Amino acid sequence: MEAAIAGGTQVERLVRLVGVLLGGLAFLPPLLTRLVIGQAFFLTGRGKLANFDSTVQFFAGLGIPLPELNAAFVSRLELYGGALLILGLATRLVAAGLASTMVVALATADKESFLAALTMSGEQGLTDITPLVYLLFLVWLVVQGPGAASLDALAARWWRSKATRQGTAADLGAASVGSPAASA
Repeated sequence: MEAAIAGGTQVERLVRLVGVLLGGLAFLPPLLTRLVIGQAFFLTGRGKLANFDSTVQFFAGLGIPLPELNAAFVSRLELYGGALLILGLATRLVAAGLASTMVVALATADKESFLAALTMSGEQGLTDITPLVYLLFLVWLVVQGPGAASLDALAARWWRSKATRQGTAADLGAASVGSPAASA
């Protein structure tokens, strides 16, 4: 770390030091986002399943087609998807699925408040529209990924390590086939 901040003026060294320190904390934003959003979806999914008949009636009242099937799908997507976000497993896929449910929420249940906030004709601002805030965080997770403190990152490191080991073993095997010791 000292080599990274050595040289330059005091201000330049300070800027580099702050950059190095903040770089070490880069795992926190995706981790905290996954934990908070994951918990929110886990709890709402659990609530939808616990009150399934009410969820079906709510979906039917919104005009969502096949309300029973959609309620079953969405409640489980929220429950299991929330748990997977917390773990950081299949993050991009799960975040994309949950984002689609937020688009539906904005187009149905929260349509009036969303449009009022969007046109600044109501008392609520855009950050008061929960599905929109969740949608923004979910899109961020789709684009940026789960971060270093996730099972996705752990699996990727394991996969790269396995591929490297297999590549090295194949290279060694090919080298030994053409070596003088192998032909003796």
